[in-house]
Amino acid sequence: MLTMKRKQLTWGLFVLMGFGYFSAMSNLEIHYILKSMIAIMPIQGLALIYVTYINWRRR
Repeated sequence: MLTMKRKQLTWGLFVLMGFGYFSAMSNLEIHYILKSMIAIMPIQGLALIYVTYINWRRR
């Protein structure tokens, strides 16, 4: 029987979320400059969470 590991499930969830986000961003009817800024916001948020976690872990 095929078993999926936790890491594979996590990656699968991230891929599905990425597809959903891309689909939502593609359907927005806003100026392309604003669309590009909104598209980068989740990446910036994840980077902020990562840096905060690394600094918190070192203490």
